Amino acid sequence: MRWRYQETVLTLSSLAFFVTMVGRLAISPVIPDIAADLDISTTAIGAALTGMWITYALVQFPSGVLADRYGERIVILVAVAGTGLTAVVIAAAPAFGLFVVGTLLLGAAAGLHYSVATALITRTYDDIGTAIGLLNAGGPMAGLITPVVVAWVAVTYDWRLAIGLTAVIAVPVAALFWYGVRPTEPQRPNQSLRDRLDPDEIGALLSRRTIVFTGVVAVLFDFTWQALSSFLPTFFVQHHGYSQTLAGTLFAVYFAGHGVLQIGVGALADRYGRDAAAVACAVTGIAGLAVLVVGSRLWVLVGALLLLGFGMGWAAAVFPRFMDNLAASEQNFGFGLIRTSYMVVAATGSVVVGALADRLDWTAAFGALIALLAVAGGMLVVNRSLDLGY
Repeated sequence: MRWRYQETVLTLSSLAFFVTMVGRLAISPVIPDIAADLDISTTAIGAALTGMWITYALVQFPSGVLADRYGERIVILVAVAGTGLTAVVIAAAPAFGLFVVGTLLLGAAAGLHYSVATALITRTYDDIGTAIGLLNAGGPMAGLITPVVVAWVAVTYDWRLAIGLTAVIAVPVAALFWYGVRPTEPQRPNQSLRDRLDPDEIGALLSRRTIVFTGVVAVLFDFTWQALSSFLPTFFVQHHGYSQTLAGTLFAVYFAGHGVLQIGVGALADRYGRDAAAVACAVTGIAGLAVLVVGSRLWVLVGALLLLGFGMGWAAAVFPRFMDNLAASEQNFGFGLIRTSYMVVAATGSVVVGALADRLDWTAAFGALIALLAVAGGMLVVNRSLDLGY
């Protein structure tokens, strides 16, 4: 089959997502090293990571506004280059204060990418569930590679060099995107940024009942995803007593399964409906978390990670649900606004789970995540069973 330009756009957008995800995930495998070097607690690092996810969330809305004004290509390029630069700031941080500043800036730079890329892909493809699943594959690809490489470099050299590797991969990916993706036409080049911040327009969009319902579901799923991306390696070290290297390898297994299986989630959403696929994600996510807590044999835990990988592919079902309820002219602005709204709440997943683990244990922390997924799945089942129309 002849390679089409739209496949180039999808591939390079996924690679750009890979870079922004590497930057955010590189911190998780070396949390014990950072805590020891900077003399801080797990809760403090969890708070810093929550700050990173909050800035990531806050930038989603302005990224869509900027893309409408200047085009998607330039916004995505800034996201990739900025992720590399801010990773250097974190790696060079001599004290916790500058480390926090670096994580906040990293979240802001990385946050410019996803909403803009999703809107671009939505306008390019018809089967958007499958296309978004493929776009999202850049994240799990980062999860497959990052924990193993970062853990090995941290053990062999130090955590600072491990985190600084993000800058090394950001440069060639930015160059490929600049060369391979044509300049994109802005959707609203003549509308001022102030006009786009009309409170009435924002309020009308966020008050749509379908958007509100889907937003609550997204909060519950994303809270869980954020917590796992921050602390899954630490869970394996502290709850199961595994080495840092083995914990990083298992983290990679989780993301490998996530990367492959979420494409299946998108295909299921296109064929059987968004809600059916999302409920399947909630059920498998609950099963995976439960087995991770009570399981003991390594092969059982690997099976649980595959279940969890499918469950955390929820975005390929939930994001098309948002796009189904947005007009083409709203997709940059609207999806960015929606992402900011739900992700600010979901970003607390890191600090909440870190605090639960510190004050109680990992069983309590993961039990809370199971409860949230049960609520998300229950909402979707009730909506479908009673034909509520949300």
